[in-house]
Amino acid sequence: MGGVAVLAGGLSSIAQSAGPTKEVRLVAGPGRARVVPSPHPETAIWAYNGTAPGPEIRVRQGERLRVAVENRLQEETTIHWHGVRVPNAMDGVPHLTQKPIAPGESFTYEFTVPDAGTYWYHPHQRSLEQVERGLCGALVVEEPEPLQVDRDVTWVLDDWRLLKDASISGDFGNRMDAGMSGRIGNTVTVNGRVRETFGVRAGERIRLRLVNAANARIFGLEFEGHRVQIVALDGQPVEPHAPEGGRIVLGPAMRADLVIDMTGAPGARFRVMDTFYQDLEYRLLDLAYADAPLRERPLEAPLALPGNPLPEPDVGAAARHEVTFDGGMMSGMMGGMMQGMGRGHVWAVNGVSASGHVMDPMFALPQGQSCILALHNNTAWHHPIHLHGHSCRVISRNGEPTRHREWQDTVLMAPRERAEIAFVADNPGDWMLHCHILEHQAAGMMGVIRVEPPGTRT
Repeated sequence: MGGVAVLAGGLSSIAQSAGPTKEVRLVAGPGRARVVPSPHPETAIWAYNGTAPGPEIRVRQGERLRVAVENRLQEETTIHWHGVRVPNAMDGVPHLTQKPIAPGESFTYEFTVPDAGTYWYHPHQRSLEQVERGLCGALVVEEPEPLQVDRDVTWVLDDWRLLKDASISGDFGNRMDAGMSGRIGNTVTVNGRVRETFGVRAGERIRLRLVNAANARIFGLEFEGHRVQIVALDGQPVEPHAPEGGRIVLGPAMRADLVIDMTGAPGARFRVMDTFYQDLEYRLLDLAYADAPLRERPLEAPLALPGNPLPEPDVGAAARHEVTFDGGMMSGMMGGMMQGMGRGHVWAVNGVSASGHVMDPMFALPQGQSCILALHNNTAWHHPIHLHGHSCRVISRNGEPTRHREWQDTVLMAPRERAEIAFVADNPGDWMLHCHILEHQAAGMMGVIRVEPPGTRT
């Protein structure tokens, strides 16, 4: 596994570092896109700079990023920098960390990117509709010395619920989606379009960055005839390893960096299949080999990535907090049994169903405190649980230590599963902890954790 640096000052020592600044302008507004091929018409979408997904932002680790966002929508919006350990005021959570950007107004986000890896950006204002209509994009933070590969490629995976005229179905947040598996679309895209093929060459080595930008769909990708190595999860390096059962599983908002050596013959085709949902398997696209090889055999360069400067939690001295997720259809808990359920919300965290982003914190941690969150999924549904402002070590699942002790910011929990995650609360502020199935979050599955800087406790 790549080494992990332990920083006495935590995030602050990185945030104060001076480096070059990259400036980006994003305009959120209506647009049109060729989501599905002809003869279907184009789809009316919401987009950054006219494209869905929005422009891929690439910066170097330690670089400062300044993003001027202009809102040309007819409603408020924000941008959340998913997985990036940003200062609290830059986290993009409406009313909790910033005033939403009103129609016709602008806001500038500025922060230093402390960790290399694959991240993404999306709104946190009415995200169940704004993300579904196309507002998202990849953020890639390059290592000072990247892996030796022939191509570094990003696939933003998404799905859309389209009608026969290729328009987006307007049934956002309906009770069935909210209380069950979320809004699963009927059209799956890679980088905003339905794809038939992805061109490769024999002997080529590709770093493939996968981003799941779907509201609710869980992807389980299998690369027919190829040996895949996972080298990072949620942006953070992990010991290179083959995916369990040959399938890369990504819940909403999760990312995985893969290295794939193209060992097929020139002219061959191999399927990339999504097999997560039983009896609903489908072909995502084909790896289509060119007639001429790139080289006789793939590269033999090392695959391990250097560790990011994450503070290592002291598990022995960590504060421990239990976080329980309840609710959903078929749970017997609907109809006002928990605080907030009477407002039509069907999910709860520690017995409280959130309404909006501002709420009393579940608990507070002094800055620098190591913490273990014991997560309990007491529901019949999967939940990708995302903690803002931090990355966490996944140390156990159902009482068994994890094999790779992976760092993640979004932890996919199966029905009835339990998991323990550990982190250092080094980033002060109020931080969301929520399910990233966006319909679940909107229907109550959200809480807040407070990290208090020194001198604030009485």
